[in-house]
Amino acid sequence: MRLTDTPAPYCGRFAPSPTGPLHFGSLLAAFGSWLMARSAGGAWLVRIEDVDRFREVAGAAEAQLATLRAFGLQADGEVVRQSARDALYRAALERLLDEGHAFVCHCSRSDLAEAGGVHRRCVPGRRRRDPAIRLRVPDGSAIAFVDAVHGPQRQDVAAAVGDFVLRRADGCWAYQLAVVVDDAAQGITEVVRGADLLDSTPRQILLQRTLGLPTPGHAHLPLVLDTHGRKLSKSEAALPVDAADPLPALRRAWQALGQAPFADDSDRDRFLRQAVERFERHRIPRRPVMPAATHNMLS
Repeated sequence: MRLTDTPAPYCGRFAPSPTGPLHFGSLLAAFGSWLMARSAGGAWLVRIEDVDRFREVAGAAEAQLATLRAFGLQADGEVVRQSARDALYRAALERLLDEGHAFVCHCSRSDLAEAGGVHRRCVPGRRRRDPAIRLRVPDGSAIAFVDAVHGPQRQDVAAAVGDFVLRRADGCWAYQLAVVVDDAAQGITEVVRGADLLDSTPRQILLQRTLGLPTPGHAHLPLVLDTHGRKLSKSEAALPVDAADPLPALRRAWQALGQAPFADDSDRDRFLRQAVERFERHRIPRRPVMPAATHNMLS
């Protein structure tokens, strides 16, 4: 924990999962978080979130990093991979178990179906070979925060989510634990990501408080949807962005972030410099981005 009232230097991050090439939705999150960091004169880190070994696509992380470089979005410092940080997650989990904040859970998804997936108590007598481990969420655990894009937010974590998973039954670390541990270890001061993760933020804040970790600021960027209203990453329309010709996609990402257009002289680096100078975070829209802004895909 910080022992001074002096604000920490701005530090943001982009944290893709290596499940495929970067599509326009991923680029929007990367560009938005990069702009936030650069316009604040801060650092921008890249973290590969590869704890889910069952979803990882071989070679995807390297392809994503190459695409970021082609778009001029260079990370400050070494790229961190969650798959190499097992000891950090284990130490946090053992502390939570030792202090009674976490518990072993043998319940299956079908056990929780009647409660809408919300875990409040374990089913008596259940035994699984590989149980999950959950955070014990006290009744009335209401979390409120102000998102830089979406404004005031509040969630009763106990009622809406319940005791949530920290380590899955398949042995993988849960996203909620890994992201909280990593953001603290890397000194992240503002989490900038897609609005699909807005609902996860109260869980992460609760876990940060339980572990005595600082809570960063949050800004959730507009989602990119296909013509059927589905998140682009879950859609067949999620084609890769064209790394050989980055400017068209950068311009559309700039537009999707609600920023005022400007002449860029068809030069990537000049465009990025001007974008940093002209970026206004208050212009970022809350509404989703529809396919009109998602051209410049590989065909």
